[in-house]
Amino acid sequence: MSKYKDQILYNVDMRGTVTVLELAKILDVSDQTIRRVSQPLVESGELTKVHGALVSNRIASDPPFLARMKLNRAAKVAIARKAVELIEDGTSIAIDTGSTSGFIALALRAREHLTVVTNSAFVASTLAIIPGNKVSMAGTQLRDHDGAAFDRSAFDVIERMQVDYALLSASMVDADKGFLVHDQCEVDIANAMFSSASRTIMAVDHSKFEPQDRRPALRQPALRHNDILISDRNPPERFSTLLDGIDVRIADGDQS
Repeated sequence: MSKYKDQILYNVDMRGTVTVLELAKILDVSDQTIRRVSQPLVESGELTKVHGALVSNRIASDPPFLARMKLNRAAKVAIARKAVELIEDGTSIAIDTGSTSGFIALALRAREHLTVVTNSAFVASTLAIIPGNKVSMAGTQLRDHDGAAFDRSAFDVIERMQVDYALLSASMVDADKGFLVHDQCEVDIANAMFSSASRTIMAVDHSKFEPQDRRPALRQPALRHNDILISDRNPPERFSTLLDGIDVRIADGDQS
């Protein structure tokens, strides 16, 4: 049950308040499982239970997406600058909804005539106002904690596209399991973008190679030979097998 505990905490912290039925759907388990696993979290004070919903007790002054944009900001800015070196004027690209991808979108304002498909309202609004860009917002129903869409129409838009690059991110990197995220919907969107792209860029800062208390359990698509990893430091040696054949690019700044 430990994996459900971590996933419940993550999803409630990210959203602020989530009903038991919504959590059951997100994690693909019964509502009884959610109630059973969450009860110790309520008793320990990590969550509060109100009228069939769970409420995060995390104190945060910003919405979750903006809070994540502030974490490891310098590293993400460096990664964004490196990514822009790869993405030329006129490139077509699918971009996910990670906070690092948000910084890359900001940096891409220096490029012209991009064709962009994204399920992130932040990315779409950042790049749609640049003259000459063609930006497709994938999806119509946006999550309240990060402005991302994962409804059926999001997949329909992405699957109709064929792009030069897919720009993906991850919550953690495991030397054996690869690039991990917390939500199945994020994996599904990543797979759709991955399939539509000639080449994939995975953008993760150095903290994603370190152990985490709330370990994600779901795998992003495995990078292909000559796909690109951009980070702000050289990954530790234990990741050498995972990254064999991958084009690893290290952003200017700190390297280990």
